[in-house]
Amino acid sequence: MRKNIQKLFLAGFLILCCCQVWAQTQVSGIVKSLENDEALPGVNVVILGTTRGTVTDVDGKFNLALENGENTLVFSYVGFQTETIEVNGRSVIDVNLVPDIGSLAEVVVIGYGESKAKELTSAITTIKSDDILQTPNGQAMQALQGKVAGVQIVSNGAPGASPTVRVRGIGSFEGNAAPLYVVDGMFVDNIDFLSPNDIATMSVLKDASAAAIYGVRAANGVILIETKAGSYDQKGEITYDGYYGMQNPQNVIQMANAEQFVRYVNETGAPADIAFVANAMQRFGRSRVNPNVPDVNTDWYDEVMEPASIQNHSLTFTGGNEKTRYSIGGSYFDQQGLMKETRNEYKRLNFRVKMDAAVTDWLTVGGSINISASRQYVGENATWFQSYFAVPIIPVYDDQNVDASPFNLANAQQIGYRGRQNPFYSLLYNDNRNDIGKVLGNFYLDIDIIPNRLSFKTAYNYSLEGRNARNVDFAFNDGVTDIVSAIRRENITSYDQVWDNYLTYNNSFGSHNLTVVGGYSFRSEFNELLFVRGTEISPNPERDMEELWFLSRALNIDITDVGDANNNTLNSQLYFQSYFGRVAYNYDGRYLLYGTFRRDGNNKFQKKWGNFATVGVGWVLTEESFFDVDLIDFFKFRAGWGQMGNDGIRPAVGAPTIEESETAIDDVLVAGRVLRPTFDLIEQWETTNEMNFGITARFFNNQLHMEADYYIRDTENLAVSIIPPVFRDTERRSIGEIRNTGFELMLDWNGKLSKDLSYSIGGNVATLKNEVRNLGGANGLLAGSAEFRQISLIGEPYQAFFGYEVAGVFQNEAEINNSGYTNEFIADNSLVPGDFFFKDQNGDGVVDDQDRVVLGSFFPDLTYGFNIGVSYKNIDFTANFQGQTGHSILNRKRGEIIFTNDTNIDADLANNLWRGEGTSNQYPSAAGLRKGWNQNMSDYFVESGSYFRIQNVRLSYLLEQNELFGATMPDVRVTLTAERPLTLFDYNGFNPEVANGIDRQVYPIPAIYTVGLNVKF
Repeated sequence: MRKNIQKLFLAGFLILCCCQVWAQTQVSGIVKSLENDEALPGVNVVILGTTRGTVTDVDGKFNLALENGENTLVFSYVGFQTETIEVNGRSVIDVNLVPDIGSLAEVVVIGYGESKAKELTSAITTIKSDDILQTPNGQAMQALQGKVAGVQIVSNGAPGASPTVRVRGIGSFEGNAAPLYVVDGMFVDNIDFLSPNDIATMSVLKDASAAAIYGVRAANGVILIETKAGSYDQKGEITYDGYYGMQNPQNVIQMANAEQFVRYVNETGAPADIAFVANAMQRFGRSRVNPNVPDVNTDWYDEVMEPASIQNHSLTFTGGNEKTRYSIGGSYFDQQGLMKETRNEYKRLNFRVKMDAAVTDWLTVGGSINISASRQYVGENATWFQSYFAVPIIPVYDDQNVDASPFNLANAQQIGYRGRQNPFYSLLYNDNRNDIGKVLGNFYLDIDIIPNRLSFKTAYNYSLEGRNARNVDFAFNDGVTDIVSAIRRENITSYDQVWDNYLTYNNSFGSHNLTVVGGYSFRSEFNELLFVRGTEISPNPERDMEELWFLSRALNIDITDVGDANNNTLNSQLYFQSYFGRVAYNYDGRYLLYGTFRRDGNNKFQKKWGNFATVGVGWVLTEESFFDVDLIDFFKFRAGWGQMGNDGIRPAVGAPTIEESETAIDDVLVAGRVLRPTFDLIEQWETTNEMNFGITARFFNNQLHMEADYYIRDTENLAVSIIPPVFRDTERRSIGEIRNTGFELMLDWNGKLSKDLSYSIGGNVATLKNEVRNLGGANGLLAGSAEFRQISLIGEPYQAFFGYEVAGVFQNEAEINNSGYTNEFIADNSLVPGDFFFKDQNGDGVVDDQDRVVLGSFFPDLTYGFNIGVSYKNIDFTANFQGQTGHSILNRKRGEIIFTNDTNIDADLANNLWRGEGTSNQYPSAAGLRKGWNQNMSDYFVESGSYFRIQNVRLSYLLEQNELFGATMPDVRVTLTAERPLTLFDYNGFNPEVANGIDRQVYPIPAIYTVGLNVKF
């Protein structure tokens, strides 16, 4: 009976058809930490005098059968004191282990090995599975937002899109600033293929002494990812974990409605635009509320957006015996997009197997494979741009547009405007699909040559990825123009492999403790690209006839959009060889010495070999006999220096060239030769040198944990584009230098008020100063467009916004005459009240290029996060908060009026335009918006990006040890989660998270509300 009930319950939740139930007399219980009453997974529980035992599950539970005469259990766990307990006939034994804080024996994953936390001299932060799974998102890195000091996560709301990740700023002008990800030993550029459910830990190696052992790939930081594994001597466990929820658009920009827009148009005094409004009233009628306004009032953002679902389901099988352990799992993730009337979604399937086996006492083998298959429909991003500018006086559909097909969409051109101004043309007539498949595999042998002293490990890792992109443009008529159909296909295949071989030696000589690692690594990367575009598909593609969407049906091939290379970065085979070593020494747990060395060879650059070394030292003050402070339980000083590389730049080996040319002399065509003296020369990687100084401490009976770091990170040999004297062509050289400095602080407090009530409070804060130090003799390097200048200026941040400083708005003629401008300058620029008053920085009576200043940077000066948690019996509540300040955003949407002035404006601008003396000192007049003077790049376009957010609120309840019809039911945890329910900011945009600081068409970041269920059998 019990077995049948168990099977029925499992089938209801997991759609399985069998399970196994065990029922026997045994000892069971829960193992928790005495420090914070949290359950401890992975605790070894062994019957004294035998080799039999088990380990606790993720909830700290254990179950163990004792034979006659067996009465003593030994509980051991890294970071805690070993506990020996007599059973004495009891069937339930709950254990509270005492943290071994004095030794900080918790093991931390580092490059090519592990280290006890107490012995670290580096800045490393580890995030565990429970923290990762709090965030309902398909991208695991999103879970780190606000949780790791010095790591900036910039969210992306598009389905399947990865967030932007920066570790301690940006150290490259043109290279990829993303960190290196190492997944079970394999190098990857991102982890968008991984299911968060498959990750056990993510360790962020922030400083050079931790990351430099990865050499030429480590300059932007390294994130080590360990996938979940089973446990030895663990009975089989089945876990279902899933959630379903809704994504709601938030902080939607309020655009000018029809009445506000018509008022603005009339105030511009532009005859053409006033006529367009009259044409709209003639075509669509007059409003019965205000007869001077067309009878149309379209809220375009409301028309193109709607709430969307998000869900994830995973099933995991784990277990093991004395010699073997396994973890097998699968998951399905589905995120729908916010766009209406188009395919905008991301779906991913993951399958994973990881096994380890102790074949003999001296040989352990293991392997893993992770298979990911995803399909992403990318909504046309121009929709957001068009929704901002579309005038509100045309509808979505216009029955009078009878020539339009296949849908009678409204077209603003038919009432006089230059563009269609209807985002539904982008929604309905595009279909963009990406199919991505990835296989990540690992196989290793670990040979114990001298037991507990010398071991050898060889590990082979491979990654195979295929990306197939298909972009379809449907044929349509907008009532004015026929648009032909087109299909573009792009295939990218990547195959990477890493083979690591290394020896590890551990020994202790009295108070001397030594670990030495030495090894060799081979890595290869192969990428292949092919793309082609065809037009005039026959028959024309239709959404319900996808089986006909093939290039072979194209009547024309666009020869300008056919190729198999991408600036020589694809269709290449790269090889890397490396020799590496690590030495870790400590004396009596007090004095720590750490060093690594890596020699990297490659065929990517002319410079074939590079050396990367580090050194770290530490002093555990609390281990000194003279140090005895009651409130301080542990205190360690640490410092490190190291050198790392960044090979994520495009190599170039050039020389001056002589080209054949012809020119007309006296109306005669004469052949000749022309010297091209400029050329690119990038012969090596970029190099980063970093110093880090830190403190690790615990106070107040180990309730307060502190980590503090200060770093100076200098990157040299930056690839930059310069313009040499005399010659006006640009050329690339390895001459730049940039510095990132900052302070990071992390504090965590854990307390217990009673047996059933515990709490935690934590927070982190990080500063960042980004500074350009050298540009090969130049004082500055311009970037951005001519209308919206950015500059990398010596002593200022990389690509800072650059323009005029607005001192206010001229309220009357007297203010113009007293501005300090010369009369000639005032007359030349036709300045009138309602125009901007730009600050004359040098006081010469004119405003020109010499008066441009740095207006802000997209780097935040300060990032922070904090959290609270409360646990009462089976109820857990957590809340996470995060924010950043000191950074700026270029509101590029408002600047589009420079190019197209017959479009809508946002409601804040429409309501607060200058309309006479004293009405506004922030915005110009309506007519002034269209005036070249006011369209100069200035801090009118640059806004504060500071924000505060409630990042995550989570409430869960655990149902455990319940019985139904006499059968023990599995543990069930029900969870309610709110992700990003509230964001506070002043910026005039959807959200203040813009990766490069330029907001032109950013996908909205939604709030997410989910209901989750976790079931363990």
